[in-house]
Amino acid sequence: MLAQAAICVGLKPLVIDLFADLDTQAYALDYQQITDLTVASLIPAVDYFSQHYAVTQLIVGSGFEQYPDSLHYLHSRLTLLGNTPETFIRVQNKVDFFAVLDKFNIPTPETSFIQPNNTQNWLIKPSRGQGGVGIQRVRNTNLGLNSNVYWQKYQAGSQHSVLFLANGQHLQVIGFNTQWTTRLSDSEEFIFSGIINHCNLAETHKTQIIDWLTKLVPAFKLNGLNSLDFIHADGESYALEINPRPPASMQCYDADLLRRHIMTASPSKDWQSCLQPPPQSVYTGYQIIYAEQDIQIPDGYIWENGVMDSPAAGAICKTGQPICSIIAHQSQAYAVLHELTTKQHTIQRSLYSWNTQPASTNSPNP
Repeated sequence: MLAQAAICVGLKPLVIDLFADLDTQAYALDYQQITDLTVASLIPAVDYFSQHYAVTQLIVGSGFEQYPDSLHYLHSRLTLLGNTPETFIRVQNKVDFFAVLDKFNIPTPETSFIQPNNTQNWLIKPSRGQGGVGIQRVRNTNLGLNSNVYWQKYQAGSQHSVLFLANGQHLQVIGFNTQWTTRLSDSEEFIFSGIINHCNLAETHKTQIIDWLTKLVPAFKLNGLNSLDFIHADGESYALEINPRPPASMQCYDADLLRRHIMTASPSKDWQSCLQPPPQSVYTGYQIIYAEQDIQIPDGYIWENGVMDSPAAGAICKTGQPICSIIAHQSQAYAVLHELTTKQHTIQRSLYSWNTQPASTNSPNP
């Protein structure tokens, strides 16, 4: 996503990535594939780019929630464009985060940092989670033995996010979105699956959430592109978390958001120059396709139009792992959702069919 966005604003991206999928390789001027986001893995990749390209600036994507030391290391070597490691880590400190929300009277689902006596209808969440990974319904009291978790009352409702640009004090809302999750297993019921730049909330509710952000941006010194996840039910919105980095929803907007993200990181840039009304002529939806069984990508496989993050031939996608992502653009929101569903079923049927055929009759596109 970030490499593609960089190309769109005339940059030549250098990428450090865990997967190095075909899209990343195509967009990147050069890339380094690493096995994890630990400091030990990052050092040789950063050294390589520093030596070959004299690179000085960096934009981080998702995955660093579990690696605060890695953020500090990157900050010691390069200029991070976006939130500082201190801001990133503070937002991930749920005790601090929910204390700030409480201070500003921002509604949240009931939250506890000790296991409730009655755990019925409660969730247990990792303190430094992302994309819904690790969120479970409380069925086993032993889950609370891990200190890096907190408890939150399950709140039904529609799932949303708001994408915004900030400069540490002020903000511009880019758009409100609706998102959804998928159930991969009994222990992975709330995995982020997709998002669309469409939201049915009344303007009064959107205004309320913008008011939240006017308080949260200076409180956490948020900078660049961020998003706030929230749930809406029975006329009430509940804040869940802030993603302090360019989120997946930025793909749903036509504006040159990465350029604006970079501009907010430069003290010499005028904040007002970043505040162009975000143009939007169509609805756009983004969805991740997860493997429902172990599959291997066949040689010569031809991906559908609108497929992104496509793995190379021979790659093995284990059950529950992402296969690829898809994007759709339509003049109506319902048409976007229909196209995403159709594409997902087509891709899954094709890959599952190929993987269940005898070797002698395998065909890349059955």
